[in-house]
Amino acid sequence: MSVMMMQLAGPLQSWGAAARFARRTTEPAPTKSGVIGLMAAALGRDRSTDLTDLAALRFGIRIDQPGSMIRDYQTAQHFDTGKSMPVSERFYLADAVFLAALEGDTDLIETLHDAIRAPVFLPYLGRRSCPPARRIDLGVHHDRTLSQALAEEEWRAATWYQRRHRHTHVDLETRIEAGPTDGPADSLRDQPLSFDPRHRRYALRGVLTDHVNIPNPCARPAVSIPDHDPTSVLGGT
Repeated sequence: MSVMMMQLAGPLQSWGAAARFARRTTEPAPTKSGVIGLMAAALGRDRSTDLTDLAALRFGIRIDQPGSMIRDYQTAQHFDTGKSMPVSERFYLADAVFLAALEGDTDLIETLHDAIRAPVFLPYLGRRSCPPARRIDLGVHHDRTLSQALAEEEWRAATWYQRRHRHTHVDLETRIEAGPTDGPADSLRDQPLSFDPRHRRYALRGVLTDHVNIPNPCARPAVSIPDHDPTSVLGGT
């Protein structure tokens, strides 16, 4: 088993799980369906291609910089008739940075690693209007589990964001796919079954939320305050 690490950073990201119709929401962190879709595009797969091998990979993320949620709206007209389409709301995460990890068979992981470095279709962060601002590839680990890789990778937040935190270490949230022997977990409908536009299908997936402690490279040194006795100048002569 091997683990491939990726960083997902950009001005805007949007990771919908069950959004439909005129209101397109985003989850606060990347979804498995979104990242698997990114990998399928990098491989050059058609939307109707079987996803069994990619969907079987174990998925996890770490929230290095949560960003802020913003709302936009879009108008459109039908190409043939010129009729106005319904106004749609679109939600995005601005200035967010995440680590994403996929764990699985070494041969498949190496294939995906090659694909993400030379993708057939350009990658995007949830929607085509959200290109990445940094390189996605962070390498492959053959000697770590998914949990270990997320706990040991350096903090990838922007420098200005790291400088806001004075402490030497920060607690970062992780969301890791639950295994069959794990205890109670939250559920999210982002397990991809089919990306076919005629019949997109997603299943529920268990997610375990935890935190890891990561060094802060921009920590400010502690300032020592000297002892001060304001009455010392009043000593007798």
